[in-house]
Amino acid sequence: MSVPPHELPLADRTVGQLVADTIRLYQRRFWSALPIGLVVAVFNQFAIGSGKEAQGTLLILGAPLFTLGYIGACVLVLGRRPTWRVFLTAFVIGIFVFLPVGILVWFYILPALAWLALAGLAVPAILAEGLGPREGVKKAGRLAGIDYVHALGTLATLVIVYFLSRSALLFLLHGQANATLRTAAFLADLVLSPIIFLGSGQLYLDQEARLESGRPRRRRRDARLHHADEPDRAGRPDAQVEPRSPARGEP
Repeated sequence: MSVPPHELPLADRTVGQLVADTIRLYQRRFWSALPIGLVVAVFNQFAIGSGKEAQGTLLILGAPLFTLGYIGACVLVLGRRPTWRVFLTAFVIGIFVFLPVGILVWFYILPALAWLALAGLAVPAILAEGLGPREGVKKAGRLAGIDYVHALGTLATLVIVYFLSRSALLFLLHGQANATLRTAAFLADLVLSPIIFLGSGQLYLDQEARLESGRPRRRRRDARLHHADEPDRAGRPDAQVEPRSPARGEP
């Protein structure tokens, strides 16, 4: 698990830095990651105009496709391909992990993200370490427990970034390019949704590094950013100087 020298150790990476690293990874592997976006793009073509219950049912039916997209993203993040046995194990566990999402979204998206933050790391753990089904699920629990706030915050941030970027791109495509709503939505989902999958794979690296270090990262108010070089940085006030009365004979 190597980290470029200019980046922070993975155990110290914040949510914002993870998102930035995910975007950089997407830029480097754009054509390899782009097909992952077909999962969300195709799903939303069926989900547009549907009610919450119908969308939940579609998520349940689409669990195998979402799992394949997640596995593809994890392979890009980890940088190595799994064996067929490991792939099938991750695929089956990924389906069972994703199935409750279709029910949880009936209430709100946050419970679904909370569940994925707890159990979703089983897939990259199996792919990276070649674990069996039971060991993978147990490892996911340990990874989530070491810093659950970071895991949930990462998934929530990735979803927010996706939806905000999608809304802006959808407006641009639909308004400026005269594309139909469905076509614009398909293109926006195709290009932007891989960020969610790649970021979820990057999250495994963070949690694994925290687990290896033995304790979660201590959060700092400055987010480990250096102070800006300010010539007039706040300090002690200058001493008050009383105006001197001119001496006799001086002007």
